[in-house]
Amino acid sequence: MQQLMESIRALQQAVAAFKVDQERILAVLHANNEELHRANVELCRDLQRMGERTTDERKLPIPVRARPMPFSQAIMDTVIPASFMGPNIAFTGVEDPEAHITAFHTQMMISGGTDAMHYKLFMSTFSGTALDWFISLPDGHITSFDQFSTLFREQYIVNQAPPPVSYDLFDVKQYHGETLKDFINRFGALVVKLHTKDEDMTVHAFRRGVLPGPFRDSLIRCCPKTLSEIRHRAVAHIEEEEESKKKRGSIGLVYY
Repeated sequence: MQQLMESIRALQQAVAAFKVDQERILAVLHANNEELHRANVELCRDLQRMGERTTDERKLPIPVRARPMPFSQAIMDTVIPASFMGPNIAFTGVEDPEAHITAFHTQMMISGGTDAMHYKLFMSTFSGTALDWFISLPDGHITSFDQFSTLFREQYIVNQAPPPVSYDLFDVKQYHGETLKDFINRFGALVVKLHTKDEDMTVHAFRRGVLPGPFRDSLIRCCPKTLSEIRHRAVAHIEEEEESKKKRGSIGLVYY
């Protein structure tokens, strides 16, 4: 009997010890849950603050120098109508600057537009390294188109072709296979570019440049006085050649 009572007391002590251990474990778990909850709350707050900061940073304006602003404010305020057709030319940094300016002015003369619009439209023709050069100019630096075009010429002066001289006409030769019409047009384009008034030299250079054949022989037999006379005689010669081909019924040799 005494042994049974001791067993019961031992069992009661074990149950009591188990309850103590269980309460201790539950207390630790509760404390851990509270700590996890606090950590989760803090994490949510941190994430919310980070999101708000990122949103605010996205709303911050881009620094002024991050935008290309070489034009003065008056030029930047110029509005170009959406319907206005700008010049259809491009400058990448390797072309002749003088030829580009001439082409730009020619197209603007046809399209119209105010003087103030010239600035932005001229800049819009830039691409590649030319656009990089423009963006590198100081803020508000450009205030007139003369200044703009002068800066442009100086930047790309090495690309500028040397001015032609009258004797360059003697370097123009008709290619084998080039028609007489194409040769006269190519030769005449240089004459226009030279603004030459020396008709004797022009006629002599043309006779030297045209390929040997019936047309050149006709110029030697009866030397024309002007380039205009050469053109008229060339038209008659071409018509005669075409008529001769029709009569022969086949295409013969063409010397022009």
